[in-house]
Amino acid sequence: MRNDPATLTAVLSAAGFIAAEEESAELLACAAGDADVLDSMIARRLTGEPLAWITGRSSFCNLEIRVDPGVYVPRWHSEALARRAVTRLPANGTAIDLCTGSGAIARTLMSRRPRARVVASELDDRAAACAAANGVEVYLGDLFSPLPHTLENGVDVVVGVVPYVPTSDLARLQRDTFAFESPLAYAGGHDGTDILRRVLIDARRFLRRGGALLLELGGAQDRALRPDLARFGYTDVTVLHDEEGDVRGIEATLA
Repeated sequence: MRNDPATLTAVLSAAGFIAAEEESAELLACAAGDADVLDSMIARRLTGEPLAWITGRSSFCNLEIRVDPGVYVPRWHSEALARRAVTRLPANGTAIDLCTGSGAIARTLMSRRPRARVVASELDDRAAACAAANGVEVYLGDLFSPLPHTLENGVDVVVGVVPYVPTSDLARLQRDTFAFESPLAYAGGHDGTDILRRVLIDARRFLRRGGALLLELGGAQDRALRPDLARFGYTDVTVLHDEEGDVRGIEATLA
């Protein structure tokens, strides 16, 4: 029977899911003993639908984050960026989370710095509603455009997982990605730096001097952005790597 952990793990493993045992436990817990609900959830997962959409939640930095269907699912490799942003945010400081999605990074900042003000922006209305349901002060619109002008020149941290996948690499993403998720969350232009460069320019209007800019990126994009970082007044640029040594982000300070 599929409500047996070992059997369900075998089903998921045979379908190619790498973390089959962990997913089996999540599905069983969410179904709470209802066999019909479990069968429906398994059928959805076998189509490749994101597990977080099925269970309605995802774990991020040891927090349970609500994730509604259609909303970008926070990835584990973004956790290092979130944790680094926490270290740059004063206890009573202010932070902006761009392209917040479900609000995972914003919620992490809020949980670690409860006296700080954390605001977020999001272009997709479904994601904005999800972030709001997670308790995030979120504004609907493109990057900085919907944010209160009262924040200008006073923000300690700007952090974001903005779209940064090069156009030529979109087709190489996992085969089920665009069967469910929107290219809006990924497409970063020709070399993936179009939106990253916009953030470098516009963040200066909001960051205080000495404030931190932290952005997720990949490949050689850190090197591609070095001249822009210098030209726009950012110093102390640090490249963030994951446990396997791959580039995952940059941290810079506004001089």
